[in-house]
Amino acid sequence: MTDRFAAFRHLSYSRYFTSRFFTAFAAQIVSVSVAWQIYDETQNPIYLGWIGLVQFLPALLLVFVTGLASDTFGRRLVMGLSILVEMGCAAAILYLAVTQQFHPIWILSILTLFGVARAFLSPASASLAVNVVPREDFANAVGWTASAWQMASIIGPVVGSLLYGVAPWIAYSTAVILFAVAATLIFSIPKPPQSASSEPKTLSMVLGGFTYIWKQKIVLGAISLDLFAVLLGGAVALMPVYARDILQVGETGLGLMRAAPGIGALIVTGLITAFPIRDHAGIILFVCVALFGLSTTVFGHSTVAWLSILALVCVGAFDMVSVYIREVLLQLWTPDQVRGRVNAVNSIFLGASNELGEARAGFMAAKWGAVFTVVAGGYAAVGVAAAWSAMFPGIRRARNLHTGNPDT
Repeated sequence: MTDRFAAFRHLSYSRYFTSRFFTAFAAQIVSVSVAWQIYDETQNPIYLGWIGLVQFLPALLLVFVTGLASDTFGRRLVMGLSILVEMGCAAAILYLAVTQQFHPIWILSILTLFGVARAFLSPASASLAVNVVPREDFANAVGWTASAWQMASIIGPVVGSLLYGVAPWIAYSTAVILFAVAATLIFSIPKPPQSASSEPKTLSMVLGGFTYIWKQKIVLGAISLDLFAVLLGGAVALMPVYARDILQVGETGLGLMRAAPGIGALIVTGLITAFPIRDHAGIILFVCVALFGLSTTVFGHSTVAWLSILALVCVGAFDMVSVYIREVLLQLWTPDQVRGRVNAVNSIFLGASNELGEARAGFMAAKWGAVFTVVAGGYAAVGVAAAWSAMFPGIRRARNLHTGNPDT
């Protein structure tokens, strides 16, 4: 019988899990509060696009050093320091809110530094997970780690919007406290074993993540599938527009909308943890990406709050399948010596699909409107699923995620 809580038998993982949850929780509070405040004060969706872009660019520009840093200086240290920088950014936004200096230029500057911290945090945190649990429990840990983010994605926006409704400074203060606790938990983890490469720090070593992913076509296809599907189909950036102008549900409604994908993802995470995907993983991946796109189009057309929220629940549920399959493929098939660098590349794909997708949505909405942007993106995601199914037949034939051979 499968032990659903196998990863939590290890104290280091429990601390890691809690830290990931608090970090994501705090980030969600900051995200929903900043997005609402900047759109409410400017009524210009282009700033929502800039929010995504400035958080993505640091990850792109620093991709050659972020993963190498976690492989060289220790994943626990890099993760803890990155969280502390995020705490400082939240404190700076708190100061601007309290002193009524919430100007878009200042906010975008702080979010750029926030993006730098996230660029180092993503590969370090993803790589640290495999060092705090035995290999046989890692698939279970992947499911639970994903659920930490999804639970934070549910609770964070709702709590953030409610706290913001009371007073903006309360929301930002809560985020600062959560970041502080998360950093403390990471530094309390005993230094885990980490394989170190003896090769010199050459350009080929720095490019090791790209080289590995390029050679592993199934991994390349799975990551790039998620990249283009979410890049084109993502609707998160325009939720403030829908909440304020289309559905007219205010900041509390925005919190519920931001939480809805997390609810769907958490449900799916529970199902995957209890009943792991053991066959036809590739087909399941493509079908769910297509359904992700169709759910996005339903949200884009909807003018009724309950239907919009239901569509967003489905968006999160289908996207979570892609996330789970990609993470298991990536982590279990990557040598520990290059895992940080591979995860740095993976974080670039994730950042491009999320933050760069937000930038695309914001800039398109400023020119063609929010509804067209979301609906067109949803149909584009369906097209991506069909195209990648033809371009990467190895993924389509992938069956069992828990063996070294995807064809079995």
